[in-house]
Amino acid sequence: MSRREEILAKVAKVVAIPSCVQKALALLNDPDADLGELARIIEHDPGLTVNLLKIVNASFFGGNRPMSTAREAIVRLGTAQVLQFVISTGVAPSFVHKIEGYDLAPNMHLQHSVTVAMAARELGDVLGVKTPDHAFTAGLVSGVGKILLGAYVQVNVHPILTLALEEGLSFDQAEDQVLGINHAELGGMVLDNWGLPRELTDVVRYHLRPDEFDGEDLTLDLVHIGNVLAKMIGVGLGVDGLNYEVSKKVAERLNLTPAILDTVSANVVEGLGEVWDLFMECAEDSCKI
Repeated sequence: MSRREEILAKVAKVVAIPSCVQKALALLNDPDADLGELARIIEHDPGLTVNLLKIVNASFFGGNRPMSTAREAIVRLGTAQVLQFVISTGVAPSFVHKIEGYDLAPNMHLQHSVTVAMAARELGDVLGVKTPDHAFTAGLVSGVGKILLGAYVQVNVHPILTLALEEGLSFDQAEDQVLGINHAELGGMVLDNWGLPRELTDVVRYHLRPDEFDGEDLTLDLVHIGNVLAKMIGVGLGVDGLNYEVSKKVAERLNLTPAILDTVSANVVEGLGEVWDLFMECAEDSCKI
């Protein structure tokens, strides 16, 4: 059995996202879904309900009049936004644990992931483009492959780093050579097996190598640059650090300039505290329930 086959066999045993999250996803993917039924599913899970109300009432997400029920929150957010929330809540609790092999202490990966999500959304705003609804969630779950490798494979990262330095490879290219798979590809495959929308799984799979994606995807471009900016800001860096390549094609498509990147970075740093605290609370509450 190859190293790749060994990893895929181990990760195939991963416990999927909670059943209530799966039920909510099934409804949200149905255009004829009954929102009342969706509200009932969420209301029967204390963690989902509490975290949904935290999200919808946070100023970062445009809350005005406080919401006190899941039904009100669903009406305010709309099904697209609720879909992103449900996915985030189903995955985020795993982000608060230490990730073996990548030298990421507890909470570091969640902090980095939140920064990627914020940077992707903020970049779209600064560029004046219509940022897709799922951009924030795509950024948030983009690094889930690291969790899977750390928890179920316990990767020894040092041969990967050594190869990257000796051969002048990016970290994910070195992962491919040592493991037979990189964490972005693995994350996309697992999320696809969980039944998450293709618009999200493609971003997770290709966010480190957008040039390999067949076609163009604005969310993929925003998350790719958002990941770079999060690393430049220095939030939640592991041993892989800054050892990734930036797509010149994406930079050209978005007409990026140093001034744009500086503005986005400054805005993300300014707003990071509120959003980080919000997601940290949501992840910790989900772990307790």
